[in-house]
Amino acid sequence: MRVSYYPGCSLEGTAKPYDLSVRQVCRGLEVDLEEPDGWSCCGSSPALKMNRLLSTALSAHNLALMERQGLSDVMAPCPFCFRRLKSAQEEIAEDPLLRSRVETIIEAQTNGALTIHNVLGFLTQKVGLEAIREKVTRPLAGLKVVPYYGCYAVKPPSVTQFDDPENPTSLDEILRAAGAEVLDWDFKVECCGAGLSLSKTEKVVELSGRLIREAKWRGADAIAVVCQLCQANLDMRQQEIGSMDHKDYRVPIVYVTQLLGLAFGNSPRDLGLNHHLVDPLAMLKEKGFL
Repeated sequence: MRVSYYPGCSLEGTAKPYDLSVRQVCRGLEVDLEEPDGWSCCGSSPALKMNRLLSTALSAHNLALMERQGLSDVMAPCPFCFRRLKSAQEEIAEDPLLRSRVETIIEAQTNGALTIHNVLGFLTQKVGLEAIREKVTRPLAGLKVVPYYGCYAVKPPSVTQFDDPENPTSLDEILRAAGAEVLDWDFKVECCGAGLSLSKTEKVVELSGRLIREAKWRGADAIAVVCQLCQANLDMRQQEIGSMDHKDYRVPIVYVTQLLGLAFGNSPRDLGLNHHLVDPLAMLKEKGFL
């Protein structure tokens, strides 16, 4: 299978482990990821808040590049990139004037024919759970995980058009296909506060603290995520949360693709598991997966 791959800015930097693990998992599933030459920022949060036309033009530039690849499907792991690319494609298709202005700016045309997936949709709908199970060589039996979708992966449903926005199950299904024990909890789509990290730090610690405390109370060995901002926020805030509670929280925050890669037999280093603040390697070794 050949698909266009849009990593986005974060996966080239602070979220490199996400990119590494996505590539390893897709290689194991015999999916060829073809990154378009010359891609740029998708115009997500900052550009979208400042200049809507600029944001749409940035996404349209990337869409035009991917259309030239001649592939029908796009996979964008970052929930923000996924939403912006998908929204821009729909906005341009519905507004002829906007299309004309955008195509003038980017000096290219778009046909709006791409099917854009996030990681969860791609793995469950395009690849399929059975194909995932067939590639598992080291089942994650005994690993207790809570699935955390965050705000952006499945919301708003009018844009994402994927999974149940209040009680999604795709991440749960992927983790079970890898052999993990999926724990039920009430915070699947609750906000972790990552967008307020600089402006309202106390609120971020409060929101993140609810998630960490609940995961710990449920007996989770790890929290599985699909958003790089959720990963970074929950990974870095545990010391502050622990100071408030007079406890030592060390709950690993890992990407679903890292866990899937382990189940496929990939090494922790190849999956970027050695780059987390809360080190997951000790827990994985204790559980017998290393």
